[in-house]
Amino acid sequence: MRLLHNFLPGLLTLAIITSTSAQQPAASSCRATERRVNNLVHTKLYLQFDYAKRYAYGKEWLTLKPHAYPTDSLRLDAKGMDIKAVALVNGTSMQPLKYTYIDQRNLRVNLGKEMPPSTAYTIYIEYTAKPDEANVKGSAAIAEAKGLYFINPDSAVAGKPVQIWTQGETEGSSVWFPTIDRPDQKTTSEISLTVPSKYVTLSNGALVNQKPAGAGLRTDTWKMEQPHAPYLFMLAVGDFLITKDTWRGKEVSYYLEPKYSDQARAIFGKTPQMLEFFSQRLGVEFPWNKYAQIVARDYVSGAMENTTASLFGEQAQGTARELLDWEYAGVEREIAHEIFHHWFGDYVTAESWSNLTMNESFANFCEILWAEHKYGPDAGAAQADRSLRNYLRTSYNYEKPLVRFQYADKEDMFDGVTYEKGGSILNMLRSHLGEEVFFRGLQLYLKQNAFGTGEPHQLRLALEDVSGQDLNWFFNQWYYGAGHPVVTIDYQWDAARKRQAVVVHQTQAGGLFMLPLLVDIYTNGKAQRYPATLRKAVDTLYFPAATKPELVNVDAAKVLVWQKQDNKSLAEYAYQYRYAPHYLDRRESLAAAQAKPTNPLAQKILVAGLSDKSAALREMAVQALDLKNAPQRRLAAPFLAKLAAKDSSVQVQAAALTALGTLEEKRYAKLFTKALDSKSYRVQGAALQALLPLQQKQALARATAFEADNKGALTVALVSVYGQAGGPAQWPLVLSKYDAAEPNGRFDMLTGIVPMLGRLEDPAALTEGIKRMKDLAVKFKAYGVAEPIIGGLRQIEQQQAARPTATQAKTLVDAAVKEIQDAE
Repeated sequence: MRLLHNFLPGLLTLAIITSTSAQQPAASSCRATERRVNNLVHTKLYLQFDYAKRYAYGKEWLTLKPHAYPTDSLRLDAKGMDIKAVALVNGTSMQPLKYTYIDQRNLRVNLGKEMPPSTAYTIYIEYTAKPDEANVKGSAAIAEAKGLYFINPDSAVAGKPVQIWTQGETEGSSVWFPTIDRPDQKTTSEISLTVPSKYVTLSNGALVNQKPAGAGLRTDTWKMEQPHAPYLFMLAVGDFLITKDTWRGKEVSYYLEPKYSDQARAIFGKTPQMLEFFSQRLGVEFPWNKYAQIVARDYVSGAMENTTASLFGEQAQGTARELLDWEYAGVEREIAHEIFHHWFGDYVTAESWSNLTMNESFANFCEILWAEHKYGPDAGAAQADRSLRNYLRTSYNYEKPLVRFQYADKEDMFDGVTYEKGGSILNMLRSHLGEEVFFRGLQLYLKQNAFGTGEPHQLRLALEDVSGQDLNWFFNQWYYGAGHPVVTIDYQWDAARKRQAVVVHQTQAGGLFMLPLLVDIYTNGKAQRYPATLRKAVDTLYFPAATKPELVNVDAAKVLVWQKQDNKSLAEYAYQYRYAPHYLDRRESLAAAQAKPTNPLAQKILVAGLSDKSAALREMAVQALDLKNAPQRRLAAPFLAKLAAKDSSVQVQAAALTALGTLEEKRYAKLFTKALDSKSYRVQGAALQALLPLQQKQALARATAFEADNKGALTVALVSVYGQAGGPAQWPLVLSKYDAAEPNGRFDMLTGIVPMLGRLEDPAALTEGIKRMKDLAVKFKAYGVAEPIIGGLRQIEQQQAARPTATQAKTLVDAAVKEIQDAE
C-alpha cells in the first residue's frame, strides 16, 4: 500500500504558516499473533448490490481446515452484517448450524461435530453487508475502514462516475464478506458479481465467465487459483475503459474513466518493463496470472496492491497537460511500489502487522531500485535521500523499532519507520552485502516462503545462507532496535606520521551502532577507498596520507541511515561538489553552501548547482539562493533566466520563475509573459504569480482567460491573483476551486483566500470562507495546522477592522478559533 497520509507536514506554503507538528502515538499494547484454529482454504462469493441502500447481498461458500487440533467451532470476522443463514455443506445438502453474532464483529459457529486436523469442510453463509452502517473507523493511515465503498450511487453529483470498489487492508474485507481477516491466512477465491450490464468489473485472478442475469444485468465470475490473504481480495464496478498490454504472454491491463483513457499508456505504460525488471532482478518470475491497475474515485489512501489488481486513487489519472507536471516521486513511484508488493506482500505476506516491514519496507525500497534502473544512479539516490529525510523529519518515529510487537492500533504500523526507514535499511543492507549476494538472498527468501508468510528472521537466515555471514548484529540493531546513529565527524592530519585521522562520535541516546562504511581519501582529484567499521562511542580511524588530503569523504557510498554533523570546511565542500561522484555528495555541498549565504565561495557552489546534471539538484540550488544578497543575485540571475526560459524540467523551470518573481524587476516581465504560454500548468502558475506584482492588470486578465482550463499550480495561482487583485465577482469561482481541491491545494490557496476575505465586504463570502478555513484546521489539526490557520483568521479580522463588516468578521473568527481550539 502506498499512503498519502503524510502529505501535510512541511508542505504548507501559506506565508502565515511557520510551523507544523505531527500527532504523538497513543499508548501501546503487546500484540501477539492470534492462535490459528482453522485455516482458510477456498472462498467462493456471490454478490449482488443495492445501490439505493448501499448494501451488498452475499452468498458465501467457505472451505477451511482445522490447523493443528480437532475443533467443533469456527470464529469468523464479520463486521456490521445481517447474517441470514449458516449451514454445513454435505454434498448437495445443507445442515443448518447454530451460531452467535452478538457483537456484530465475531461470527461464532458451532460446527455440530468435531472436525479432525487438516480435513477440509465447507460452510455456507447468506448475509447482507451494510458498510455504511458498520461500526468501523479509519485512521491517519487509511481514512476509512468500510471495506466496501459506493461512490455516487444515486448519481446525485453531476459529472461524477458511479462506482463500487473495495479496500481490504488492514481488516476491511470482513465488512463485505465473513472471513478470518488476518494476514497469515491464505485462500484461493472465486467471486461472482451481478451488476448492471453497462458496467465493467474487476476482481482477483481471471475472468472465467460472463452471462446475462436478467433485465439489464450481467454476472461476471473471477477466479483466483493461487492462495492469497483476505485483505488482498478486491472488486471494482463502474464505467471504465480498459487498455490492454501484455508481458510474457500474460494480460496487463489499465482501467480508467473514459475521459482519461487516452492517457492510459502514458500513465501505466511502463508496467511491462517493471514486471520484467523485477522478475529478472529477484530471480522469481511475476507469480500471478495477470496484472490489472484501476483508478477509483474518493479512494481512502494512496494505492493498494490487491493481488493481480492494484487500485489507485484519482491522483493516478490526468489529462495530457497534467501529466507534464508529474514527477517520479508521484504516480510512477506508486506504480512500482504496488507491483513490487506482488512479491513482497502478496506472494510472501507479512506474518502479522507487527512484521509489516516484510511488505512495506520492500515496496519502499523498490522505489529506489526502479528509479536507479530506469533513470540512472542520481535518480535512485535522489529517491533514497527523499525517503530517508521523510523518516528523519518526525522525531517520535525515532523511538519505534522496525519490527513492533507493541502498538496502540495496527494502523499505527503504517508510518515512516515501516516505510521510509525500512526501505533505507534495505538499501544499506544491499550495499553492505553487495548487489549479487543481496538479491540471491531475496530470491531464496521468496522461494522458501512462496504463497506463505514471512518474518525478518526468515529473511536473515536466507541472507546468511547465501552470504556466509552472521547477520544477527545487523537485524538486532536495525530491525529489533529503535532509532539510528547521530554522529559528529572531525578530521586531523598528522604531517609527522603521514596519516589522516577521522574522529567519529556517536551521540544518540540509547545503544551504540556497529557501522561498516567506506571512506574515500582524495589527493590530486583522485580517491583512494578504504573500508572501516565504527563500533564505539568515539572511534578514531587512521588512513595513510603522505600529504594533507584535499577531501575525506566518510560514508562514500552514501547509504548509511544516520544523522551527521560533518565538520568539513566550505572549501572541502566545494571540492566535494566538484570531484565526489555521488548525488548525495553534491547535495551535501549545496546544503553546506545554503547555510552560509553571504560567503562568496558558498555563492559559487550554489551557482554551480544551477547547472547540475540532476534536475532535483538544480531545483534545490534555485530554492537555496538568497536573492536578497546582491553579489549572489548578480551571479545567479543570468542562470535563473536561462532555467526559467528553457530548462528540460518543468519543476526547475517553475522554481526559477518563482525565484525571479521575488525580485519584482520589470526586465523579467517579458519572460514571465512568454512562460504563460507553456503547456505546463506548473510553469504557467509560477509565471502568473511572478507577473502579478509587475503587471497586475495583465495578470488579472490572464487569470480570467485561464478560467476555462486550469489545474494544480495554475489553479492556485489563479486564486492568488484573485486574492490580491480580484473582487466580489471572482469569489464564487475561488470558492468552487477551493472546494474541488485536495488538501494540499486548499492550503496553497489560502495565500489568496486570506487577503481576499480581508477586504471583501460581503457577509456571505466571509461566512463561507471562514467556515472552510475552520473546517480545514479541525480536520487536519493532528498535523499541526491549527495555529497557522488561526493566524490567518486573525489576519482577516485585522484587515476587516475598518470595514462595515468588521463586527461580523470578528464574531465569525472568534467562533471559528474557539471551535478549532476545542476540537480533539
